[in-house]
Amino acid sequence: MSHQQYIARVVNLIPENSQRLWSLSEVDARQRLLDADSGAVLRIDGSFALVAQEGERVLLARSLDRPMRYFLAKAVDGPVLIVAERIDEIAAELARRGWSNQFHPSYTRMVPAHHVTMLRLIGCPDPNPVHRRFFDPPRATLPTDLDVIGRHYIEAVYAELRRWLPVQDAAAPIGVPFSGGIDSGAVLLCLYALLLNEGISPARLKAFTLSVDGGGDDARQAREFLARTGLEMLGETIDVPSVALDPLRAVAVIEDYKPLDVECAAVNLQLLAGIRERYPEWRLLVDGDGGDENLKDYPIEENSELTIRSVVNNRMLYQEGWGVESIKHSLTYSGGFSRGCVRGYACASAHGFVDFSPYLRPAVIAVAEAIPFAELTHGSHERLYALKGEIVSRGVRSVLGIEMPVFPKRRFQEGAVATGQVARLFPRDEGRYRQHFLALHAAAS
Repeated sequence: MSHQQYIARVVNLIPENSQRLWSLSEVDARQRLLDADSGAVLRIDGSFALVAQEGERVLLARSLDRPMRYFLAKAVDGPVLIVAERIDEIAAELARRGWSNQFHPSYTRMVPAHHVTMLRLIGCPDPNPVHRRFFDPPRATLPTDLDVIGRHYIEAVYAELRRWLPVQDAAAPIGVPFSGGIDSGAVLLCLYALLLNEGISPARLKAFTLSVDGGGDDARQAREFLARTGLEMLGETIDVPSVALDPLRAVAVIEDYKPLDVECAAVNLQLLAGIRERYPEWRLLVDGDGGDENLKDYPIEENSELTIRSVVNNRMLYQEGWGVESIKHSLTYSGGFSRGCVRGYACASAHGFVDFSPYLRPAVIAVAEAIPFAELTHGSHERLYALKGEIVSRGVRSVLGIEMPVFPKRRFQEGAVATGQVARLFPRDEGRYRQHFLALHAAAS
């Protein structure tokens, strides 16, 4: 069999209707990958996971907000590249073709965000993929004035919401998973202002807060936030029993075993299930995913691999991890939020929602990368942790004219349940989660 007869074996399992492009057709977007113009790829607006092929050359790219995986299978007549959103979809396709013996979840690969991944299907031995970066914003170019930084940041968030809104169904209600924290708070205020500015009734908007067993600090905090901003009419609490929280189901949905991601997904799934039960036709959600990553608001002390120097000096560390050129880069999962994106995307998809976060858009990340973190913090963890509230609240005041309440940071899974129940409900047992994940695929094969 000739070379040309087997090089074109690409199986793309990503549904066309999952592409949410704002201004291009999928055909035009794929051509941008083939043209090898990084600037043109960066200008693909919306949420996408694209496959483009030209002979033996296959190019893959995705936006930060969604997963994209691939697996190179072996057939008698040559290699077959399978592309999908999920690991279990790849496993099922291999089983359908009688190739289950080739599968292991660790053999799957995640396309790293902000890169075009190129593979050449030329047979055995298979060359390694080549990753070409298409998003590389300049770093630390803004002044140290927090008012200026905040204004630029919230202007970018508002602008991305303003670009997103017209390409949605004009009658569709918009839900914000809402804790009253900095990220979801700024999103809600920006959306509320945007609807008013565009002459659209804010009754289209609702803030959904999860409360487990009637407890959790988030419910109290959300009520206070809405009361202090005069938006009580937007709030709605979703009450669920703690027995409904199922970390092992979360493992299956997000196809991962890192405890913090599993816990977050477990509570997120219950929030979304509660919304779906009350509102069977609801579709649009806008959340605050990526806000912590942009403004580096994670406790460095909890990760022995991190120092404040590595956090403030590495390009998009929390968005991308250590980078595709690094030994620490996970081929199966990628790194940073490039891995964590599944928490939101897979959970929303499981309940029939379409999720969007302005914080994950390149224009917003570019502003965050321009913040001179090293100069502002001078090696102080406390200064770094204080920055996010200062930047966002000043930006909201400047751009929207609203005084935004700022509360202490807490994780979603910790804010949704009573303080004394966190350790019981979320034992952070990575070994158990990993074992369950592997067992799922052992059963499937």
